[in-house]
Amino acid sequence: MKNKFAIALCAVLMVASPVLACTNFLVTKGASKDGSCIVSYAADSHYLYGELYHWPAAKYPKGTMLKVYEWDSNKFLGEIEQATETYNVVGNMNEHQLVIGETTYGGREELRDSTAIIDYGSLIYITLQRAKTAREAIKVISELTDRYGYASSGESFSIADANEVWVMDLIGKNITPKFNKKTQKMENANRGIVWVARRVPDGYVCAHANQARIRTFPLANGKTSITSKQLNKLFNPEVETVYAYDVISFARQMKYFNGKDADFSFCDAYNPIEFSGARFCEVRVWSFFNSINSEMKGYIDYAKGWNLEHRMPLWIKPDRKLSVHDVMDAMRDHLEGTELDMTKDFGAGPHGLPYRWRPMTWKYNGKPYVHERATATQQTGFVFVSQSRSWLPDPVGGILWFGVDDAASTVFVPMYASITKIPLAFEKGNGSLLKYSPTSAFWLFNRVTNYCYLRYDLMHADLRKEQLRLENTFIDGTPEVDKRAEELLKSDPQQARDFLTNYSARMTQETMKSWESLYEFLLVKYIDGNVKQEKDGKFLHSPYSEGIPVKVSNPDYPDWWKKCLIESTGNKLEDRSK
Repeated sequence: MKNKFAIALCAVLMVASPVLACTNFLVTKGASKDGSCIVSYAADSHYLYGELYHWPAAKYPKGTMLKVYEWDSNKFLGEIEQATETYNVVGNMNEHQLVIGETTYGGREELRDSTAIIDYGSLIYITLQRAKTAREAIKVISELTDRYGYASSGESFSIADANEVWVMDLIGKNITPKFNKKTQKMENANRGIVWVARRVPDGYVCAHANQARIRTFPLANGKTSITSKQLNKLFNPEVETVYAYDVISFARQMKYFNGKDADFSFCDAYNPIEFSGARFCEVRVWSFFNSINSEMKGYIDYAKGWNLEHRMPLWIKPDRKLSVHDVMDAMRDHLEGTELDMTKDFGAGPHGLPYRWRPMTWKYNGKPYVHERATATQQTGFVFVSQSRSWLPDPVGGILWFGVDDAASTVFVPMYASITKIPLAFEKGNGSLLKYSPTSAFWLFNRVTNYCYLRYDLMHADLRKEQLRLENTFIDGTPEVDKRAEELLKSDPQQARDFLTNYSARMTQETMKSWESLYEFLLVKYIDGNVKQEKDGKFLHSPYSEGIPVKVSNPDYPDWWKKCLIESTGNKLEDRSK
């Protein structure tokens, strides 16, 4: 039993490295306060640098080839035929308000196709350049992988436009390649993916976090549910479920499933739930659901991995409608307010730090244990919350609220999806994980965040004030920016794009300036474990010198920590002078 447990843990932590342990929240129009479709995504990896990608709209002669590089490693995979027209893409959102996020679940490692040309990251960004709507994106994903294969492991995709939100589970269907004598190449006749995509009902929210979540689904009836052989019907608004025609038969072929078609569950066949899948992955979904629906408390046994039969629903109806800032804060979750609260157990230390350095699994006296894995984590490359707004024209309606580093400590800065240039602080190539850049937002935010980890209980509170000030300023100013951009769009579309490009750049500059000031403030206030007194951000000084603090305080350690220290050191630290 212990060996099975350890193997399961290793599988979750190691499959599809390096980008692993991401989180997506999906909010439909009817579940959001302003009627926008919202998708959040944290790209969590120890190997991913935080930057904002950009592909400008372009036109290409027929026959142009596109070189494809694996997103995780930058390894060259091959060439595919380029589209004759591509759309402007900013990060994971394009100019038509289409957004795609992902989380890796690994699944069946034997299904990875070593001969394929497209990996999951390339699949996302190529699709964003070619599709205008969520339904069109599903079609493009199916067609690209059918033609060029799929080079990655199992993925869940969040796909949304200004009107609909879809969740899609997919995995490769690799069979051992065979040598084609005619082409003199190793080929895979069964390449592509098996998949299921479902539209999230309006008024509901969904989520996924490195565990496939689609179980049973309505079988094809030609009206509301279709197979990939009927993609011409996908654009019928009544269609709410689409799946690969062979998703069940392939599972039978691979001996993953042998029951009735009506009982087929995608995730049970291709990514069976284990303790690790619940405790490290589904727990993040549960914590989000639990924060917005009072009935979800009853699923804590499943979230802990202790009752894997008590499965959560794929989507839920929230008790209240969610604002974009509600979703931003949901991405900052450390399981606060639950029995798994990472700020409360011994691992948080005396200063309530809600992070655990890796490894996540460990042993004591031969028995395996784990650290919690919450939504907000230290090794985030970038994070976003997207808004697709149907009441505005596409160049204005799509906003990618973008941040870098730890979601709990970042600032979500508005990047309109039609901008034509990425701000320097987020620009690709401005620094790397191995090269510090003083103009990089990723490195600045890491400077502040890593300093705050030293005295989290006090320092993060100061960070939170500035975080809220900036984000509330941006959100409150959005209607006026929208109005101005919409007016410009009517007379000069390029001028409107220039206006939004300059606006996003100015907000980035303001954020960088504020965060530099915050770092200086935190360094002065908390240096060497002392805490200097201040009021409204200004330090109080002695009546004799502006350079001498009026008073330095030293907050005491909590009693529980003192008790543990005494128990671990015996009488070594005892003061016997009295």
